[in-house]
Parts: sequence; C-alpha cells; structure tokens
Amino acid sequence: WSQTVSMTSIEMPDEQSVEEKRQGGIAWSGSLVGSKNPDNLGYRYSHAHKRFKKEESENEEDKFPTNLVVQFQNRQGDELGAVVDIPTKSTMEDLSALVQSLLEEEEKVPYSFYAKIQLDGLEEDVEITTDTLVEFLRQQSSLSTEQTLTLTYHPLSIFRVRPVTRCTDTLPGHTEAVLHVSFSPDGRLLASGGGDTTVRFWTVTTALPKQTCKGHRDHVLCTAWSPDGNYFVSADKRGIVMLWDPITGKLQGQPIRAHAPKWVTSIAWEPLHHSPQDCCERFATSSKDGSVRIWNARTHAKLATLQGHTDSVECVKWGGSGLIYTASRDRTIKVWTADGTHDLGKLVRTLVGHGHRINTLALSSDSVLRSGPFDNRGKIYKDLKNDTKEAARELYKEALGGEPERLVSGSDDFTLFLWNPSKSKHAIKRLTGHQQVVNHLAFSPDGGRYIASASFDKKIKIWNGKTGEFLYTLVGHVGAVYQVTWSPDSRFLVSASKDSTAKLWEISSQKKPKGAKETLPGHFDEVYALDWSPHGAAVATGSKDRTIKIWKH
Repeated sequence: WSQTVSMTSIEMPDEQSVEEKRQGGIAWSGSLVGSKNPDNLGYRYSHAHKRFKKEESENEEDKFPTNLVVQFQNRQGDELGAVVDIPTKSTMEDLSALVQSLLEEEEKVPYSFYAKIQLDGLEEDVEITTDTLVEFLRQQSSLSTEQTLTLTYHPLSIFRVRPVTRCTDTLPGHTEAVLHVSFSPDGRLLASGGGDTTVRFWTVTTALPKQTCKGHRDHVLCTAWSPDGNYFVSADKRGIVMLWDPITGKLQGQPIRAHAPKWVTSIAWEPLHHSPQDCCERFATSSKDGSVRIWNARTHAKLATLQGHTDSVECVKWGGSGLIYTASRDRTIKVWTADGTHDLGKLVRTLVGHGHRINTLALSSDSVLRSGPFDNRGKIYKDLKNDTKEAARELYKEALGGEPERLVSGSDDFTLFLWNPSKSKHAIKRLTGHQQVVNHLAFSPDGGRYIASASFDKKIKIWNGKTGEFLYTLVGHVGAVYQVTWSPDSRFLVSASKDSTAKLWEISSQKKPKGAKETLPGHFDEVYALDWSPHGAAVATGSKDRTIKIWKH
C-alpha cells in the first residue's frame, strides 16, 4: 500500500499535503488510508492521547449505571418508606425534595446526606459533599452500585442568617482590655467582663449600657450565663465567684471564695433540661488549684469537689447527657457523673492521648445547651412558657437527633482529639495539621456537623465533626487566632485575632472559600473576645483597646 513519491514532491510539498500534516493526519507518508477515511482499520492517530481518548470517556460513562436503588433513613435509623430507584445524576437538592415529599413536610427543610460505607472493616457514615450522586460514587471505590445504598438524611437550618458586614455600634466604658463578651440565651442582653474588674450589661437593641457591676478586685477571667437567663456568673484572678441578676445588676448573695487564692479558669452551667428543678441552679468552676467544684446558685452551697487531676484544670464542660468533662495541664480529660446528688462527681473514665497540656474543650451540643428553652427567634420553644425545662429538652433532642454527644479537645501539642466520651475511652480520631498551640474550638450548631479550630499559627482549620476528617484551612489572618464563633445556621464563621481584626468566612462542605468573605476592621488592638447572638442578628467583639463593637448586616 505504498506509492512512489518523486524527489520534487518531497522537496517542494504542495499546500494541500502540508495542511493534511497539520491536521495530525496520517501515520506514514503516502498512505491510501488516513484522516480522510478513519473507518479503515489501517488508520491510526499519530498521538496516543488522541487515539484512546474517546474509548476512555465511553468506558468511564459505562462504569456507573444511570439509576441506583436507595433507602432513606433518619439519624435514629428509622427507615423512610420503601427503597427508591433514583437517577445517579441526582443533585443534593433533588434528594432533599424527594425526602420532603416522602415526609409530606409543609416547611421545606433542606437536608444533608450521609452514605453508609465500609472503611477498614467498620461501617461509617460519610457525608456526600459532591454536587451529584454519581460524582460521590466515583470517589468511593468501595461502594457497590448493585446493592441498596443507605442514605441518612440530616436536617439543616430552616432560617438563614445574613452575614455581618459593618460595625453599627462601638460601646466604650471599660477602662482595661475586654476579655469576655457573651449574649444572653434569648439574645436581648450582652454581658462583658475584663481587666478593669467590672462586669457590664448592655441592651442589644439600643447598644446602650444597662448595668455596671462592681465587686471584683482583680481581672474578670471568665463569665457564663445560666441557660434560662436568670443568672450571670463571673470569676476573677483571685478565685472569687460572683452571681449577678442581669436585670437589676445586683449581686446575688455574698461573693463565693470558690478557689481562692488560685484563679478560676472556666465556668459551666448545668443544662436546663437536666436540672433537678425547673430552673438552672447548679454550676461548676475549674481552677489552677487542680480541682473542679459544683455550686448551688441559690444557696451558694458547695455540692461536690471533683479531685483527681494532678495539675491546673483549664476547662470544664457540663454535657446534656448527665456527664461533666474536665481538661487539665496533666494531659488528661476526665469524665464525671452529674446525675442526682449521691452520684454527683463520681469518676467515670479518663481520656488519655495528648502529649502536652490541654487548653480547650468543645461539645457537639454546646450551642443548644447555651440557649436553653429559647429558639432562634429568642422566644420560648413552642410557647412552652409554663414548662421551660420541657422546651429545653425538646430542643436538645431535636438538635442531636438521637446521636451521642461528641467531644473535641485542643492542646499545646498542636493536635486535636475527637471523642465519644459517653461510650469509650478511646479517641475516634487524632486530628493533626496545626503548627502551633490550639487555643479554641467550636462545633457548628447543626448538631456538630463541622469543627472549627483556632491556633497561634494564624490559621483556622475546618474538620468533619463526625469523623474528624480534615476539610480545609482558612488563611487570612496575620496574627494568632484567639477565638472562633459560628452563626446559628452554621453557614458562617467569625474569627478574632491578634492582628486587631475579625474575619467572616462562608463555610461549605463542597468547596474551600477562596478567602474571607468579609474583614471586620475597626479595633485598634488585639481582639480577645467574640460571640454571635443566638438569633443571628449581631456579632460582638471585645478588644484590648477597651471597646466592644457590634457588627450587623
């Protein structure tokens, strides 16, 4: 199949033959088959990637079926209807619409979905973060499309919080650095404490001072609202604890010498739904003296002392399942009972894993425990005004969806540990990646779908709140990040930094933000304190420049 080609045709090729060669044309000169007759078996492309590109794309499409059999279930494991045959090209919005129709919902609640997958011999729920189901199947090679895929639907927030973009008010008054700011459970009041030894209450709607409370003789190091909003407790560097009436600003009883002369490091209130009474009365304090003590707010009586740590206790958390968690410089976390009076403060288990002191703890239920009986509008849930305890219990059950509380710890060893402390002393996962001390953690309010960690390495990292899988790093601050706080709908995160700014980040499981959505400048020094109001309307920041700023949309 060759032709005799004259020397003149080789030396002086005509324009047509040059054009054919430019097209990628034929494999050998003078062939009777080529790009003009591609069906001939003698034809082949001169480039390998052109040769096989079409075949590969066809095989890739044929690898996944057009349809897949799916069984939906809720977080408790209850199946929703019968199995459903759905297209593999379905988006998450399509799956949400299908679940809504099966549940016959009037309010169109958005959902996230988790697939049950076998990983290392264990069945785990993996969140679907891709746009379509077929993209997720391509990522998970262990999934079989010939078997029924179980999808767990997880309700997301119905309401949407608008991102804070501007400073609406600056609140002067403190004469030293502002170390703490926190909104009341119903979002109507803001409390602050700092180095000037005072506690101040502010009205959120008018941004005006309501009460100035004096009594401490040293820096106010930690503060906490009771979940029903009736008490506000503050503790100072001398180990003195004071209880205040937020409405009148008056001291309730005498100051409590809780841990004097060692300073108090953390305060945690008992959740309202777990209280023996119909109101919040008990709270716990931790201290540099290595102990944790439980107090009655009404009588000021000491109910129990939790001893066992061999160094300063840096953080205490009172969970919603009847357990208290304490983290110490001795590198351990201890789990204690919190039920009744006889079993109060008994050691359940010790969690070991960190190689250096533990700075901070966070619970997957922190957000719902903090707001007590109040919903996202700042009103008593389902108008249960005569039974706030029941309202708090229903909100707690709805937020966790039958799942156990998860705990995450951050340490000077630059790592985090994710725990299921009510069931096991072994960590779910060790989370690594930070290059400096981890000093603050926060679960997202939607049942702990995400974890945000703040570090002295100037970065914030976002993790999967159930598996501990690393998602991405938020880079933008030029100083250490001190605190992070989530919006009530879990779509936004605000961070406070040594660089005198706060930054707003938009959080998504499907893609990493290119940068901060908003930078919130205005403070003249380091931003120490941060909080997002429970109903989502405002963010408060407190700074070393002695001012508080309110940020809104």
